[in-house]
Formats: sequence, C-alpha cells, structure tokens
Amino acid sequence: MQVRSILNILAALVSILGLTMLLPAIWSFYYRENDLEGILISSVITLIVGLPIWYLTRGRIQLSIKDGFAVVTFTWLAFSMFGALPFFLTGTIPNITDAFFESMSGVTTTGATIIGNPQTLPHLVNGIESVPHGVLFWRSFLQWIGGMGIIVFSIAILPLLGVGGVQLFKAEVSGPVTDKIKPRVRETAKLLWLVYFGISVCEMLLLYFGGLSWFDSICHTFTTMATGGFSTKNASIAYFSSTYVQYVFIFFMFLAGVNFSLHWKAISGGVKGYFKDGEFRLYASFILLFVFLITINNVLLKGYIDHKLFRDSLFQVVSILTTTGYVTADYVLWGSFAQVIMLLLMFFGGSAGSTGSGIKIARVSLILKYILSETKRLLHPRAIIPIRIGERLIPDEVIRNALGFTLFYVSIFILVSIFLTALGLDMVSAFGATAACIGNIGPGLGSVGPSANYAHLPDIAKWLLSMCMLLGRLEIFTVIVLLSRSFWRR
Repeated sequence: MQVRSILNILAALVSILGLTMLLPAIWSFYYRENDLEGILISSVITLIVGLPIWYLTRGRIQLSIKDGFAVVTFTWLAFSMFGALPFFLTGTIPNITDAFFESMSGVTTTGATIIGNPQTLPHLVNGIESVPHGVLFWRSFLQWIGGMGIIVFSIAILPLLGVGGVQLFKAEVSGPVTDKIKPRVRETAKLLWLVYFGISVCEMLLLYFGGLSWFDSICHTFTTMATGGFSTKNASIAYFSSTYVQYVFIFFMFLAGVNFSLHWKAISGGVKGYFKDGEFRLYASFILLFVFLITINNVLLKGYIDHKLFRDSLFQVVSILTTTGYVTADYVLWGSFAQVIMLLLMFFGGSAGSTGSGIKIARVSLILKYILSETKRLLHPRAIIPIRIGERLIPDEVIRNALGFTLFYVSIFILVSIFLTALGLDMVSAFGATAACIGNIGPGLGSVGPSANYAHLPDIAKWLLSMCMLLGRLEIFTVIVLLSRSFWRR
C-alpha cells in the first residue's frame, strides 16, 4: 500500500472539511448564538491535524485499486470523526457516542438522529428546533457533501489527486455499473457536481418562493438532494403544510433517486434519454405501483379518500424508496401491510449512480431477470439467454457481483437485527433500525419510527448501526475488502 499517498489525500480532505466548518460559523455569527466558539474550535482542531500531515506527505500521488478502497473507507471514517466535533464541542450533543452517530448519519446521508428526546438531551427542550442555527446548518451540509460522494468531490476540485482518480471513482461511485459520462474521470466528476449543484439551486429557489426562509430552504435543499432527510423541524416536512412545498420536495426527491448521468444526458440531449433507460422505467414503475397499494390500504383503513391521503402516500413512498427519510405522516399508524411495504422499499433504494442507497433498482432488476432466465433454462437447458439492462448486455461477473452483494446485504441485515434483539429491542424495532441504517434511510419502524428517534438505544447499538450506515453508503464490498486477509498481503 502507498501509505504516504493515502495519508496525503486523507489529510487534504480533512483540511478541506476544517475549512468548510467556517460556513456554519457564519450562520452562528449572523444569529448571534452560543455555538460559534465551539464551531471555530472544531475548525482549528481539524486544520491542525490535517494541514501538517498533508504538508509532510507531499509528493507524487500513486494509487492502486487496493489503495483506492482504503482511501474511500478511511475518508468516510475521518469525516465522521471530525464532523462530530461541532456537535460535541458546542455542547449540542455532549455524549461522544451520540455525536459520532449523528455525524456518521449525516456523512452517509442516513438521517437517523438522536436529537429530539428531551430525556436524553434535556437542554434541547424543543428538540431539533432548540439546536443552534450553525449546528443545524453543519448537520445538513454534511449530508450534502456526502450525497454525491466526498471522493467524487475531491476528484473534481483537487488536482493534487492526479493519477488516483480512476481508482477512487471506481471505489466510491454507487451501483453495479460505473457509467462515466466523459473519458476522463475528473471531467465526469465535475459534470456530475455541476448537475448536482444546479439542481440544488433550483430546489432552493422554489422552496424560498414557497414561503420557507433562506435558512430552511438551503438546509432542506442540502438534505433533499443528498437523499439524507435531516430537517430543521421536529415534524420534518409535515411542519410545512403547504401542498406546493410538499410537491416540490416530492419532485426533487424523485430526481435525486435517478442516475445523475441521465440528468446530464437529458440536459445535453433531451429528456427522451430517461424513458430509454430500463432502470429509470422500473424506478418510476415501482413508485406508481407502491403508491397505488399504499393509497388503497389507507383508503380501506380510514374509510375515505382525499387529496392529503394520496399526497401523504405518494410522499412516503418516494421518500423511503429514494432513501431520503423525510416524513409527512407516521406510516407506523397505517397498519401492518403498509409497514411491510415500507420495509420492502427500504431494501430497494434508488437508482445506480443516484445519491440514494439500498440494494439499488439496477440490482433488483438484474436479480429479477436472473431468476427469470434460470426459470427459462429449466425448460430449455441448452438455450443461451443473455441478461440485459436496457440495451446493455450484462457480463457474468457483474451478475455474480450483484448476487454476492445482495447476499451480503441480507446477511448483515439478519445478523445485526438478531444482535439488536439481544440488546432488548423488540423484533419490529430491530428490523426497522437495521434496514433504515444499512439502507441509509433514517426513520425505521417501531420505537425508531418516523415519530421517534434513536436516542434511547444503548451505546453499543449506536456504534453497530453507525457501521451499518458506513457499509450501506459504501456498498459493503468497499469496506468488507479491508477486512480480508488477502488485502493486507504484499
């Protein structure tokens, strides 16, 4: 391993993180709140650690694919650790475990929070709405930079990464197929971030025109485009009762769950590219199907139908499928059928190449097609049955990767759920917490449902779920490969 190169990149990224802490400090100064000192101290500590290491390890950057996996995993861990400092040093979250959990939840765009329980954090009498503006901004900003990917961000703006770009891009970009828009990875990263930033600006303006303050518009834009789900309000999006505002959120959550390379192609060549893409069609079809099922369920449950009932059903399906985790209604009250559907959606996730997590629609499609092909082979043993996504022929190694990933994903879900029940959680809460954290969704089921939070969990459960968030965001293999003996051999 190229230890010097790895340390140089990590130190450079940590230094950038320290500089970005000045952004929430501006909001603290503007609102004249007492979190300013803690945020500035956090920035200084982060820079004191990052800059000297970066300076002492300067030189030509050389990375292998193995080094790329190490950089990605260690970067997310470093960002989670240093990102926890503003929560801890401002006194907002005085417990180190809780501060790390909140930071990991932000960086991985999970949206699971421990803020909101006055018994655990008695100084926050009004829950999230008692948190100072600087910390609220930092909480949302962590999700925004984690959304498109810290590594893609670094490739786009840091020429010092040089030849390591391809290895980092392959390690970080989500989905079974890495689809580059341009031949050069740095150009691809810049275009992806240009699209990401442009759509973010559009949402921010639409929310502001819908009556939100600039602060709320910016924070919610950050967490929508990242499919993160952190809100500045205890009631999440239910706080904004405006029909217009909620449909703006629905539209941009939908966009965030789409492969961002499709957005670029649509901008440069027309919207027909969306409908030619097989994964996009399946993504949209899933939304329509599950909105129909949840709406029918709620009509039967409540005995009437109105626009709000449909809008809540649409909102929650889009929010959970894209792994955003915003809420406008407590779906735990919608009955067992709705909860099973929501649990299923937590596994599906967004499209490959989106900011969403989960198994991904592309893998779900691939597995369904593989099952159908194997069924056909039973009837026609000598037939050659290719598997395609859209017009693309999928090679056998990608199919094996998808099957292996799904097996790992489900196995981790089962093992962690069993461990949580051993710690005292009921089965529904254990399943919901694990699915929500490994899928980077946030709200789960039972005692960690949309009207609750994770503050009551024991510390060991929070550390375990934090690792689930990391595994889910980096698509398991990127982290698991570091634990293999062969990785550390020369």
